[in-house]
Amino acid sequence: MSFRLYNAPQSTCSQRVRFVFNAKKLPFDEVKLNLLEGDQLKPEYLRLNPNGVVPTLDHDGAIIIDSTVIIEYLDEIEPDVSFTPENSVGRARMRALMHFIDEMPAAAVRVPTFNLAFLPTFQRMSRDEFVAMAESKPLRREFMLTMGQTGFPKHEMDAALARLRRTYERMDAEIDRSGGPWLLGRKMTLADVAVTPALVRMYDLGIADWQDLPRVVTWFDNIRAQAAFKPTYYHGSLLSERFPHLREKSLA
Repeated sequence: MSFRLYNAPQSTCSQRVRFVFNAKKLPFDEVKLNLLEGDQLKPEYLRLNPNGVVPTLDHDGAIIIDSTVIIEYLDEIEPDVSFTPENSVGRARMRALMHFIDEMPAAAVRVPTFNLAFLPTFQRMSRDEFVAMAESKPLRREFMLTMGQTGFPKHEMDAALARLRRTYERMDAEIDRSGGPWLLGRKMTLADVAVTPALVRMYDLGIADWQDLPRVVTWFDNIRAQAAFKPTYYHGSLLSERFPHLREKSLA
């Protein structure tokens, strides 16, 4: 049984999958793509993943795409170390949280990421180069064109940060409800894995807006203490390691 993971070090979706691999201690062959150089849009990769995004898993020739699908797939085929609740109600709650995470923080985190990290690169492009790049992205075209080369306006940044804040508050409520320390109780689940990259990204951007929520603070400390965390976030996985100006960036 062999696994080949096409991913990008700084991709939050890729980080989810790497975390599960590392937590399960499953060996995998990592193919690193450079998203800024367009590796994900090359014909050979689009034959694997027509969406032109990462990650993509090749499991003995079976191609699995979408990070949420991949982490559930891995948990299903390698159940010895499981991150899925044993009972039906628990599994339903986990999947409901994962849908919320995909729709709220996973989407919202792109706005500060693009504005604070990627915008300087886009501003150095000509208008034709930028439009051509945006048009080439099957799933991100509208997002890129909306951002443009001036970035998202303040009201859109504020809206994204508000959505992220609601995420932290939802996490706090779920931990309180379940008794913690994880979202669904005493055991870490795929919901915890799924939301981790969004909080790591915001922490890396210097916008960790959950310090007044002690349950979330403890959760974040706990996830970073996991053995799988360090190999998942190897050097080069944080945006601040590639874009040093981020530590000096201010939302003001």
